[in-house]
Amino acid sequence: MGQKIIRFSDLTGEHVESDRDLVRVVVLQHPDLTEGPVEIDALAGELGEVRELALDLVTIELHHPDRERPQTVVMEAGAFDRLASAAPMAEVLRGARPAERAAMPGTVGPGGRERVDYASLEHAGRPHKGRTTEAEKQVVQRHLDEINERLASEGVRTIDLENVEHVTRYGLDALARETGVMLP
Repeated sequence: MGQKIIRFSDLTGEHVESDRDLVRVVVLQHPDLTEGPVEIDALAGELGEVRELALDLVTIELHHPDRERPQTVVMEAGAFDRLASAAPMAEVLRGARPAERAAMPGTVGPGGRERVDYASLEHAGRPHKGRTTEAEKQVVQRHLDEINERLASEGVRTIDLENVEHVTRYGLDALARETGVMLP
């Protein structure tokens, strides 16, 4: 006995004849989203007006010296551009220095959740989904004992030099060999 999967557009409830007609729509921010991004399916024809209706928006963070967390503001690009009076905004942006994301605690990611800087001593080594950056690996390599103390006090798994996954994830091969750990 076989199975047949019938798919429908989440937007209109219309039947999807072919997967080629289906567009995956990831909703990153919406006033009704409380648990982060979600995805829905829609027919390509249902999204024809999306580009025409799209707004040119700018998202900025205001880092006030007397506030602990930055204020995130989303505004129309034209309104933002009018803030620059000494030179056109495009020129101001070309001459601006790159922002240091790790140096800005409390940045907010998709879904309104605060991003965690796993390359900081405060968060390095904590289990997380995604790629372990070279910066996080270096922090773990330099401060393994201190990080393990913090993880243990938080009730989180510690980084075990006998665990091949941990050694690989944080680049601890040399340290494991130095301590006499034999890995497969």
